[in-house]
Amino acid sequence: MGLIHIELFATLDLVGQSPGGPEEDPVGFPFGGWQAPLLDEVAGAQVGAAYEGTDALLLGRRTYDIFAAYWPYQEGGEDNEIATLFNSVPKYVASRGRPDLSWAGSTRLGPDLAGAVREIRDRHEHVKVVGSLNLVQTLLREKLFDRLDLWVHPIVLGVGKKVFDGGAVPTNVTLLEPPVAGPKGTVYLRYGLAEGTPGTGDMSAPDRGAGRDD
Repeated sequence: MGLIHIELFATLDLVGQSPGGPEEDPVGFPFGGWQAPLLDEVAGAQVGAAYEGTDALLLGRRTYDIFAAYWPYQEGGEDNEIATLFNSVPKYVASRGRPDLSWAGSTRLGPDLAGAVREIRDRHEHVKVVGSLNLVQTLLREKLFDRLDLWVHPIVLGVGKKVFDGGAVPTNVTLLEPPVAGPKGTVYLRYGLAEGTPGTGDMSAPDRGAGRDD
């Protein structure tokens, strides 16, 4: 069984909407492209390394349309390595509509999204989910992910679709490696899905030293 690996860029208040540019989601969101001023060489290297071994993309309809309009035309350019990867691997699209699937290797998933994702995980070693916040809510709700990468950027927007926006259920995760911070303040966090659900405790318990006066 392969890995479902979610890749998300987020603000400090965990807004993940339209990081790349104003055209990604132009209606009702005034901060499209918020990530651009915060890019640096550390983040760029981490993003590139995160795609190593990817053998399939799992995308929501909006993210797919953005990628399909861009990546087929980037081979040979500055982003050649990622473009070549994205253009060569299978693309699976979660959509209730009828997307244009002219990007080579694209397949629309059926109405049983959870079942389709499980089949994809059985078929591939390393499935990457990029952006696709609506799709991510389903994956979080069903616990259909193995890794969650968050690039947390040092800004607060106060509006916009969030990483955990209605799909989160009580879930344990574990930090897979030490955080990495870039010179502009972006922090890269990589989590893995862990067993069980969050526990609770009492901070006033005697073994925590509460109430001591010495």
